[in-house]
Amino acid sequence: CYKSYVTVFFFTVILIKSFLLPQIQSQLNKALDDMSASLCTLKEGMSYTQQLPCKGLSQSQVLDKIREYETLSKSSFVQWEKGCVSGAVYWGDESLTNLLVKVYGDFAWSNPLHPDIFPGVRKMEAEVVRMACTLFHGGPNSCGTVTSGGTESILMACKAYRDMAYERGVKYPEILAPVSVHAAFDKAAHYFGMKLVHIPLDEKTMKVDVKAMKRAISKNTAMLVCSAPQFPHGIMDPVEEVAKLAVRYNLPLHVDACLGGFLIVFMAKAGYPLAPFDFRLKGVTSISADTHKYGYAPKGSSVILYSDKKYRHYQYFVAPDWQGGIYASPSVAGSRPGGIIAACWATMMHMGENGYIDATKKIISTARKIKTEIRKIKGVFVFGDPEVSVVAIGSEVFDIFRLSNALTSKGWNLNSLQYPSSIHICCTVLHTQQGVADHFVHDVKEQVAIIMKNPKEKTTGMGAIYGMAQAIPDRSMVTEISRGFLDCLYSTEVPKSNTSHMNGSNEGE
Repeated sequence: CYKSYVTVFFFTVILIKSFLLPQIQSQLNKALDDMSASLCTLKEGMSYTQQLPCKGLSQSQVLDKIREYETLSKSSFVQWEKGCVSGAVYWGDESLTNLLVKVYGDFAWSNPLHPDIFPGVRKMEAEVVRMACTLFHGGPNSCGTVTSGGTESILMACKAYRDMAYERGVKYPEILAPVSVHAAFDKAAHYFGMKLVHIPLDEKTMKVDVKAMKRAISKNTAMLVCSAPQFPHGIMDPVEEVAKLAVRYNLPLHVDACLGGFLIVFMAKAGYPLAPFDFRLKGVTSISADTHKYGYAPKGSSVILYSDKKYRHYQYFVAPDWQGGIYASPSVAGSRPGGIIAACWATMMHMGENGYIDATKKIISTARKIKTEIRKIKGVFVFGDPEVSVVAIGSEVFDIFRLSNALTSKGWNLNSLQYPSSIHICCTVLHTQQGVADHFVHDVKEQVAIIMKNPKEKTTGMGAIYGMAQAIPDRSMVTEISRGFLDCLYSTEVPKSNTSHMNGSNEGE
């Protein structure tokens, strides 16, 4: 009966809070302390600068300091240059780096907020957008803006469609997106007062369930979303099918191609054709793609593209009555670094279509080799059928985070995922170096064989933390712990033993 259900539920909550959560809290606090020590502990003789020097340092002194800070990265166990990291650094080529340093230096003081003062930057930004529109088969009315990254690109699309929904009388706009969609959509919903409706995936293909998305459409729907590909498992959503829904219900469809946008546009010419995903489809109204990932531009650049200028107008912000003059900006930021835009333009011009196709061919062939070989290993499986650069690994036999720990000990830095538990490798140009893919497959095979000897063994270390975090029913607790981690990133104190934890609590309190 209802009363019995409430009683059971009540005592379950009490049990969790009284007995289970303190134990979890204790273990998480220890892990956070370990993380704090790992992130914030300095090399012997180093200290944190907490105030301005009384007298400014000479250029040579500043450069000496910079080299000192550089040693912190070089002493890291993770060697991204050798292809040991999933994603993060997508090329790092020395000659390209030298070009970008020169270009950025030439435009270090420029700001597209002042197009009359820096007309060259205005021209370069417009050309970056136009080149991207062309790559995604945009028509003559297609347009867009350069942003600071994928999150801002996604935020801008959501803001535009929210305002469109407001205009047609929707009070509580909803974003319909796959459960695998990037967390930037959660951020957009949080920032802009929207509701994110997560659509389930097909458990076999890991693609969004189009029928479920259709059922979720309501009078409050502001936009539909697909990923191309999605971050967790590297799967391309069925954009063509969702585009038909968008046309039928007269709704905008955003395709999030932040991760692989500058791969998928070249895959056909690289010999790996995909189903349509861009402006060739009538229902697709916007696309986000990161130039600072597989576009190989420096960090801090992305594009948000629209099929028509009418959508971009909803992205803009204008304050016509400000005392400082009429204020108008295309995206979140006011001032923006012209040097980043110039470096992005320089990268695209230097790479050219031939350079991008060649890089794409190498990356896709490497990712597919890894996918094929991982599928042969007993005890693990690959999620869905990834077609681009990400290969996600799971297990029905043992806790996959044990494999994550084991590979970390071998020098690999992979992404740990949840719901379901899994890990993935995001292949970049660095993974196409000779022997890297073979080395990765060898280590996976070797470590899985070791784990399979005792598949039920308890997971320890960071792997255990991911497992515990998924098991905590009170997600606000996970949020608080995450805030503690973020606090740690801004810490200028060397961690000491027996101090308060990163999340502000002391063990045993």
